[in-house]
Amino acid sequence: MTDKITLAMRRYAAEIYRLQEDRPYVGLTELAEHVDASLQAISRMLGRLKEAGYVEHEPYRGVRLTEDGERIAMPAIRRHRLVENFLVNVMGFGWEEAHDITDRFELGVDDLIEDRIDELTGHPTRCPHGEPIPTRDGRMPVLNDCSLVECAVGQRVTLSRVRVHDPDKLRYLGDLGLRPGAEFELLSFAPFNGPVRLRFGRQELVLSYELAAALFVEKGGR
Repeated sequence: MTDKITLAMRRYAAEIYRLQEDRPYVGLTELAEHVDASLQAISRMLGRLKEAGYVEHEPYRGVRLTEDGERIAMPAIRRHRLVENFLVNVMGFGWEEAHDITDRFELGVDDLIEDRIDELTGHPTRCPHGEPIPTRDGRMPVLNDCSLVECAVGQRVTLSRVRVHDPDKLRYLGDLGLRPGAEFELLSFAPFNGPVRLRFGRQELVLSYELAAALFVEKGGR
C-alpha cells in the first residue's frame, strides 16, 4: 500500500462497496453520478486506490474493491449510517432526506462526534433504511434477507431494508407504512416483470416490479 488513506479515499471505497452489493463490477459513469464528480476526478481517485491496492479495474467492466479496499470502506459506511440515524431519530428529518443531507453533514464529523452520535442514538445496528451498520472494529453484520421478487407467492415476510435512495420513492413507501419491520403477505406477480400485489394489514397494495425488487425481506413474520 503506497498511499495514505484519506477521507476522500474512504468515501469512494464506501460508495463502491454499496454499489458492488448489486453487481460484481461498478462502472465509472455510475460511480461518478453517485459521488457527484467528473469522470476525470473519478479516474484520478481510482488511480490512487488501485496503486494502493484497494481496487481492481477490469477494462470495459469497471472496478471492484479488494479485501483491503472493503476494510478501508467500513469506517465511512459506519459513520454515514450512524449520522443518518441521528438526523432521522434525533433531529427529526424524514428518512427520504437522510442520505443526501448526511453526505454534507458528515464532512464535519470526527471520531469524537461519531462516538457521541452512536451514544445518543442508542448504539443502533441499522440505519433508517434498514442497512446494517459496521461495528467499531470494522465488521459488517451478515443479513439473511433477499429481494421481495425472489420470494414465492403466498409467503409472509418482514421488511428488512429498503435499497433505494430516491426521495420520492422513499416518501411514497413511507406514506404506505412500508418501513423496515413492516410485515406483509406477497399475493401475486403480474407476468413479464409487471406489478406486484401484497397484503399489508387490512389493505392491498400494488407496487411496480422495480420498486418491489428494492425491498429486501426476511421470510416469515417476527
